[in-house]
Amino acid sequence: MKIYTKTGDQGQTSLIGGTRVPKHHLRIEAYGTLDELNSWLGLIRDQDINETHKIVLTDLQHAIFCLGSQLAADPEASKMKLPDVKQEDVQMLENQIDWMNERLPELKNFILPGGNTPASYCHVARCVCRRAERLMTELHEHQPIQLLYLSFINRLSDYLFTLARKLCYEHNNEEILWKTRP
Repeated sequence: MKIYTKTGDQGQTSLIGGTRVPKHHLRIEAYGTLDELNSWLGLIRDQDINETHKIVLTDLQHAIFCLGSQLAADPEASKMKLPDVKQEDVQMLENQIDWMNERLPELKNFILPGGNTPASYCHVARCVCRRAERLMTELHEHQPIQLLYLSFINRLSDYLFTLARKLCYEHNNEEILWKTRP
């Protein structure tokens, strides 16, 4: 199988189901941003972090891939049965957030992104996740998508924020507190 098809050379691509759309179509932007997010999660997973975090990140990468495939399908033209995000994925994120929060100092201030390299990657991934969420909510206004997808992506950004804090804590780095300037 060749990697290149030459069918996108004129700025169009196909959704699952065959519908041709411009490469800047909102649906393409949304799942393209999920792909970018998935790459950041792979980078975080490849850092020197706890094996449990790596397992969770891998599970999340699979879920993001499922979500991306759902967004890549034309809901009116595709007959293909695609893997999907499940309520259990949202619950897993909530469980992970709660587990990490129980082991972290109480958050009393805003914090600045940073602390160490893995935590910084988490903050970048969180920003990409928020962008994906903005695109997905806009897509939802034009072509409704499952509300579960919005819950998942929202919770994922909370998870990435909490993971950044946990990675600072596990590596004995201080969080940088945001302070107003005079």
